[in-house]
Amino acid sequence: MPGNPKGDRRERELVNRLDAAGFAVMRAPASGSSTDRELPDVLAGDGRTFYAVEAKSSSGDPIYLRGEEVEALVYFARNFGANPKIGVRFDREDWYFFHPDELHVTDGGNYRVKREFALDSGETIDDLKVASEESESDRSAAEVLNAVEQGVLSADEAAEML
Repeated sequence: MPGNPKGDRRERELVNRLDAAGFAVMRAPASGSSTDRELPDVLAGDGRTFYAVEAKSSSGDPIYLRGEEVEALVYFARNFGANPKIGVRFDREDWYFFHPDELHVTDGGNYRVKREFALDSGETIDDLKVASEESESDRSAAEVLNAVEQGVLSADEAAEML
C-alpha cells in the first residue's frame, strides 16, 4: 500500500502542471524511501534552467519540512546543476515555490511555510518559466560579449544584437 496517496497525487498534479508550462519533468517515485540517497520529488527543466523540487501539500497551516530533507535537496541541486525549490500547495490554492533560504527556520532546525507567506511571497509556475526565459537572455548577452572579447564580433555588431 502506498505510503502517502494524497502526497503522491499532489506530486503527479505538479508534474502535469510543470509539463503544461513547457518544462520537461520527471517525478522520483518514492523519493527518499527507495534509496539511501535523498532525492528531490520532482526534477524539471527547459534546456535553460533546471529545478530540483521538494513538494509538500497540506490541508492545514503551516507546512513543515525536516532540516535534513532541505539540506539534502540543496546538496542534490548543487551537484545536479539545478535550482533548489520547495514547492508547497495548500488545499484550494495553487503551487508556490521558494528557495530554501527564503523559508523560516524553527528553533529545532526545521523549515516552516505558512499559507499567508506562500500566497504573499511564493513564486508561481509562471514565475519559474519567466525566470528561465530571463536567464536565457542573460546567457545570450554573455555569449555576445564573449564573442566580442574573442574577436568574433565587432563592438558595433554586438551592440546591434543586444
